[in-house]
Formats: sequence, C-alpha cells, structure tokens
Amino acid sequence: MNRTKTLLFVVTLALAVPACSSNAPTAEKKNEPAALPDQRVTLPTPVALPPLETPADNPMTPEKAGLGKQLFFDKRLSKTGNMSCETCHLPEKGWADGNALSARFDGSMNTRHTPTLYNVGYYKQWYWDGRAATLEAQIVAAWRGQMGGDPEAVAKTLNDIPAYKQQFEQYTGGPATPDSISKSLATFVRTIVSDDAPWDRYEKGNKDAVSADAIAGFDVFSKTASCTNCHLPPLYTDTLFHNIGVGYDKPMPDPGRGKILNDKDPKDPEAKTLMGAFKTPTMRSVTEHPPYFHNGSAASLEDAVDFVVKGGIKNPNLDGKLQAKNLNGQQRNQLMAFIKALTPEQKPFERPKLP
Repeated sequence: MNRTKTLLFVVTLALAVPACSSNAPTAEKKNEPAALPDQRVTLPTPVALPPLETPADNPMTPEKAGLGKQLFFDKRLSKTGNMSCETCHLPEKGWADGNALSARFDGSMNTRHTPTLYNVGYYKQWYWDGRAATLEAQIVAAWRGQMGGDPEAVAKTLNDIPAYKQQFEQYTGGPATPDSISKSLATFVRTIVSDDAPWDRYEKGNKDAVSADAIAGFDVFSKTASCTNCHLPPLYTDTLFHNIGVGYDKPMPDPGRGKILNDKDPKDPEAKTLMGAFKTPTMRSVTEHPPYFHNGSAASLEDAVDFVVKGGIKNPNLDGKLQAKNLNGQQRNQLMAFIKALTPEQKPFERPKLP
C-alpha cells in the first residue's frame, strides 16, 4: 500500500507542475503589448553636410527616431483621423505634397505652399516666415493648425495603446505627453536629410560623378548668376529671408517675414525691409518637389530658375542681392545640370508598421 501511495503522489506531482508552469507565463503574455518589428531609424552620418546640432533636452536616438517615424504616419494624431504628417509631406514627393496649396483638416486652404522637410534640422527658424523658434514648436503648431489635433487627447489615446505606451516609457522616459510626442516627431524629422549628392562625390574626388555641363554649371551658379549670394554651400541656403518679388504681380502680396518682425516690434528696421521676404529654400534635392516658392506659383524648376535669373518682380523691398542676369542657352543648360547634380539618388522609403 505504501508503494502504491508513493507512485500516485509522484504521478500527481508530475502532472501538476507543468500545468502550474504553463499558466503563469500565459497570464503574463496577455498583459504584454503585441510585439512590433524593430523600427529604429539609423541616424544620418554627414557626408557633405556639417554635424547636426540638436537641443539639449531632445537628444537623438535611433529608438526615439523610430517612434517619431510611426507617429509621423499615424492618422490618429489628427482631429478627423484622416490626416497624418505624411498627408502634406510624402517621401515620394520630396517630403512635400506636390500641390501649390494644401487643405487643412477642416477643408480650408492654406495660403502658403508646403515646403520640403529635407535638412530642416539645420534651420534656426521654421516656417516660410521664420515664426517658429524651434522645430518642436513648429511641429506642435502644424499639429494643431493643419491637422486639428488636440495634443492632450492624442497623448491619452496613445497611452491606451499598449505598444505605444511601452515605447514611450522606454524611449522617452515616461508616458506619451504632448511634449514627448512633439520631441519624438522632431527627432524623426531631423533624420530627413539630403546629402551625398553626385556633386558632393565630385567635390570629394570622384571626377566621374557629374557631367561636364554640371561642372561648368557650378561656375554659372556661383559666379555668373551669383546664386551663392543666397544659396550657400554646403546647405545651399543661407537660412535667411529675402524678398525676390514672388507674389508682387498680385494685389496685396503676402508680407512674410516683415509682418512677423513688425508684430514683435514695429520699430525694428528689418520689419520694413523684410516685407515680402521669405526663407531661402535649399537647392538640395530641389528637383523632387515641384511646384516652387512660398505660394507654389512656379510650376517647374525651370520656371523658378528663370524667375530668379530675370531678377524677380520689382517692388519697394526687393532684395539688393537679386540682380537680373543675362544667361545664354548654353549657360542656362549648364546651370540646370549643376542644380540637378545636388539631388542624391532617391531611394525607396519603407513606411512603418503602426501599433
């Protein structure tokens, strides 16, 4: 009898142990967020561009950039659920949208053209008129104004999504907040760079990287046409504001930077001289995102170049750096060849998987 009882005890114990060990992990797994693939974004390594400076309170990490990438494509950030940052900034359209003007979440139209996001991490002021002092502030303003988003409500929504909640905790040090959302988005946007173009490779010693026309075109760009007065390498923008007469063929042209300065201090002398002035756009990857100018009035790159080479449209505040140039047909073709050599090969972009 003792031997029989002992055998029964051993069998019962053997059956019980696996059952207990399998139940606990199963219960834990039910509380875990669904696993997402590794979506870290490789931080750019400058080739021709200078090192990127980032805010002390928003250091860049591949993980936070990956989180920002998900948020960039997530329509749950908008009021209607029908818009994301991508709506106006498509990778295949040079991180713009290809429209002269775009609609907001409520159907009303913007009065300015969607700019490219290429190299915006290098700016010191954001928007065409420079009214945003940080990239993070610009993102919040567009989030509210363009997408109609309520940052507090969106943060709550994201915290109710287990995978997002886990990522915010791990990569930003706490739950999703309007601040951590905007900082994650800014981190991703800072990875959107145009660098290592054929012209960069030529300057680094690869003499076969560009055509003879492009080489001659650099002289046209820098000397004959004086484009480097505003489009300074290596960014091919001075990041400043200039009135070149865009919109002055219409009644009541957009006051641009001048209004921003006038609203701050009407006695600021630049408030008058910069009326109608807008930020100098970068020439890097400029071929990818027509139309051009702050109002989208130039349908093609050739139209935009011709407008500037001819000296813009005269007005009381036309920038003195802009002077009409006489280019012959060959020089114009060489200039266009050089400008096109500032565009790297456009690689396929992989959109993220969203929680």
